[in-house]
Amino acid sequence: MTGDEIARLAYLTLLLVVIGGAMLFELSGRGGRALRQLFLWLVIFAGLAVAADWWMSRSQPQQRVLEGNRIEVPAGRNGHFHIHALLNGVEVEFVIDTGATSVALAPDDARRIGLDPDRLTYTGLAATANGQVPTAPVTIREFAIGDIIDRDVRAVVLNSDLGVSLLGMSYLRRFARVSFEGDVLVLDR
Repeated sequence: MTGDEIARLAYLTLLLVVIGGAMLFELSGRGGRALRQLFLWLVIFAGLAVAADWWMSRSQPQQRVLEGNRIEVPAGRNGHFHIHALLNGVEVEFVIDTGATSVALAPDDARRIGLDPDRLTYTGLAATANGQVPTAPVTIREFAIGDIIDRDVRAVVLNSDLGVSLLGMSYLRRFARVSFEGDVLVLDR
């Protein structure tokens, strides 16, 4: 569990205790028994919803980088393979897309790694499920997944609200083997 997850869980737990406690304290001297029980059940339900949200966000399978330049990426709950990489030192989440020709950055991810999508020249086109999208060629100085570090990786920035960056074939071809072992995508160098 990361520090952010621990802080989020602590905050939500404290919030639940304070609100639930205040409601029970306030209603203990007034109101009918049924009203107190209703609020108690609402607090219990809210607590269960918070716990379920925390568990679901925590149970998302994570990639593993193993010795010998092997990366194992379990399928997410939605069936897609999500991989995290450091681009110019900034973590970016990608959906692995064997139908994508190249590494395609969403505008927000491009900004986070130091590129300004508003100042790029969109000279290309990409065919997406939502139609043709203008693309701008860029070069990523450093692209790292665990100990695997590549430099000067060519990519494109999409001029669209895709919301997610795609790890396409131009990067996947850098691996000697791309295969599936059950619900796990394996990348071997």
